[in-house]
Amino acid sequence: MINAWAATAAKQKLEPFSYDPGPIGAEEVEIAVEHCGLCHSDLSVINNEWGITSFPVVPGHEVIGRVVAVGPQAKGVKVGDRVGLGWSAQSCLHCHPCLDGDQHLCAEVVPTIVGHHGGFADRVRAQWPWVVKIPDGLSAADAGPLMCGGITVFAPLSEFDIKPTSRVGVVGIGGLGHLAVKFANAWGCEVTAFTSTDSKADEARSFGAHNVVNTRNADDLKSLAGKLDLLIVTVNVPLDWRAMLGTLGPKGRLHVVGAVLKPIPVMAFDLISQQKSVSGSPTGSPVTISDMLEFAARHNILPQTEHFPIARVNDAIEHLVAGKARYRVVLDM
Repeated sequence: MINAWAATAAKQKLEPFSYDPGPIGAEEVEIAVEHCGLCHSDLSVINNEWGITSFPVVPGHEVIGRVVAVGPQAKGVKVGDRVGLGWSAQSCLHCHPCLDGDQHLCAEVVPTIVGHHGGFADRVRAQWPWVVKIPDGLSAADAGPLMCGGITVFAPLSEFDIKPTSRVGVVGIGGLGHLAVKFANAWGCEVTAFTSTDSKADEARSFGAHNVVNTRNADDLKSLAGKLDLLIVTVNVPLDWRAMLGTLGPKGRLHVVGAVLKPIPVMAFDLISQQKSVSGSPTGSPVTISDMLEFAARHNILPQTEHFPIARVNDAIEHLVAGKARYRVVLDM
């Protein structure tokens, strides 16, 4: 039996929940969970904001733990390895995206917490490619949020061939944004942090921002006109999108990783005139996750975390909902 914490209906508190996972699958890996990050995506699934939740839902997709069992066809990991598991737990491995190294874009990809029991538990299972080894140089207690938040903001730097000479903006200095600033700084970029809270300016600089602007200050935004190569939007609220596009230089890209639920209006000529683009991305492939972890270990990049014991999971959720998290919450098993 696996002992977990689950919500049995939308917007309900989590309760103790046990389930029998059955015999381990041929390609499965079972992980004894040591730590698991609490992400805003967990809240969205618990509350069924995206309309895809299957109840009872066991949240938790920023898992760090030890391998305790492997199926006969599982490869690349062995019992005793310290590993991580992120948003995805399984993909088909035979479609074009999977064979091309984009397993996270597989049409049959299984999210770790949607139709699959996640990591707010003593154990969790996943298909072997998605179980990624944690480098020795990373703190296991704090590395969990890298498995979702970290890869989400690292992927654009890797995917779009961002150079050390590039100028990168990060909108929102929260759970995703503070990691984006750290990664972009270590990448060698000039980093500008966008925040609506002046009190976060010093913290943004401590994370690696060279410049800080207030998104509510029109003069601040005008001062950046035409200067950025990449603007990573980590918030999930509507912005002055035309002003955001205005900060981009020729061939600049506005890239959305925050789940903004309202449409983003874009004027065609705002894109055409200087060949700008608007894009978005989910997390990343297993190889990109592994690259991200190695990069984080090399540059000593870890999220700023607060810890709660798993028995206080509902307190941790309330802490996150209240906007008090600075900047990622981790549950200790």
